Amino acid sequence: MSAAQPSLARRAVPLALYWAIGMAPFGLTLPYLGLYLRENAGLSGAQLGAVFGIVPAVGILAQPIWGVLGDRSGLRARVLVLLSLGVAAGALAIGRAQGFVAIAASMALFAVFARALIPMLLSVSLSALEDHPHAFGWVRAFGTLGFGASMFAFPAALASVPIAEGAAAPGVSQPGLGLLFPTAAALAALAAGAALFVPNRGAVALRAHRGEWKVLLRNQRFGRVLALCTLSFLFINGPMELFPILVRSRGGDLEAVRDMWVFMLVPEVFLALGLGALWARLGARGLLAIGIGAGAARWLLTAAVPSVNELQWVQTLHAVVVLGLNMGAPLYIDAVVPPQLRSTAQSLLGTVAVGIGGMGSSLLAGWLLDAGGPAAPYWVGGAGALVVLALLPRWLPPLETPRATVD
Repeated sequence: MSAAQPSLARRAVPLALYWAIGMAPFGLTLPYLGLYLRENAGLSGAQLGAVFGIVPAVGILAQPIWGVLGDRSGLRARVLVLLSLGVAAGALAIGRAQGFVAIAASMALFAVFARALIPMLLSVSLSALEDHPHAFGWVRAFGTLGFGASMFAFPAALASVPIAEGAAAPGVSQPGLGLLFPTAAALAALAAGAALFVPNRGAVALRAHRGEWKVLLRNQRFGRVLALCTLSFLFINGPMELFPILVRSRGGDLEAVRDMWVFMLVPEVFLALGLGALWARLGARGLLAIGIGAGAARWLLTAAVPSVNELQWVQTLHAVVVLGLNMGAPLYIDAVVPPQLRSTAQSLLGTVAVGIGGMGSSLLAGWLLDAGGPAAPYWVGGAGALVVLALLPRWLPPLETPRATVD
């Protein structure tokens, strides 16, 4: 460990705090945004798919800029402050927007910052805790706790807010749902303050030379994992955005959506705590394979089961998808790219895989929702993920060395 590297506690505690508060706004937007846009804002399935497709499209343009900024400046932890403040501004803009065009524009603003936040946070966390890999799993678990706490608390808080009689439009089950946006903005502003306490020293402060990012273009393993993850997100991402609509079609309400996340997040916390051991035993490639397989099984079963009660148990697979795909891919990339290019590499994962794959997935899911009903995106998503899983053994090489060096 470099002499400039702070103690483990000095690194891990502020990171855990930021993971907890920084993920809380997404605990509001991810579970409930689709329901708000469909019922409260009155968007059609095609418009819903287009709005969600804008988010990764903007990420394609914005994420590499943030990644290069973090690597060139070496101020990765301070970039987190800017990103959180931007998330707050974007959330407020969505809450004030009316009509498809205004909502699409505000979602684009939100995406400029939101899409870059997790890749930057991963690059900061992995570099800060590179000498204590087990600590990364514990720190990451606080993100799940913050996400879950905000998501579970919001419906109860919303129920306590009086709504004027006759204020709800026909077909709107939760007329006060728009309160999620100022709440998310306040949490994001708090996260920006917490980011100021994350040390920007040691491995976190490594700086890349001008143009050094081009090394990544010659890295075959980096290119292969990007391609594999792009296909994975093409089939797995979009159905998640429409999940509240599926729950409503099975007779569930906002509380049912919230309860589904109990089955998703509780196992995720325990898997995150054991991430270091799972990583050491299975490797990043093994985690990826398990995550993609779990994604396929989850969506196929989600499409097949008829009741909300059965749907709850299927969602426990969410935790395996998150720890397998969403953590396995960054860990694989962190092992095959030079350390001073971490932020750029993780941003490119978000740009290409989550961005291009996610944009296509949102558009496909929205079209399938209108053409085939609420279950159609899940049948197609699950079948597609099975195909990707079959490609993985031949396409993605195993890791032979723990870390790449600069050519």
